[in-house]
Amino acid sequence: MHSDLDIEFEKYVKIGNNMPPQAADDMLIAYAFYKQATVGDVQGDRPTESSNVVQTFKFDAWRRLEGMPMEEAKKRYIQTIIELEARLKKPKA
Repeated sequence: MHSDLDIEFEKYVKIGNNMPPQAADDMLIAYAFYKQATVGDVQGDRPTESSNVVQTFKFDAWRRLEGMPMEEAKKRYIQTIIELEARLKKPKA
């Protein structure tokens, strides 16, 4: 049985997946909240190959959320996507 939070989270995951590319920092934040919400604390070893810097950044962003409850991460992911959507709707100056 899905909670209201789970249903809302799934809705915003779909919205996030269909958004145009965002700034790298925003994408890392959303990624980290998503992983914490769906997997929990980061697992495995930190990537160290210099050729895979993107994976290292993703790992580090996720690790910063260590200990955050999955429900809190879902709420923060939803808020992040809402904020990104609002930025997209703002007219460019």
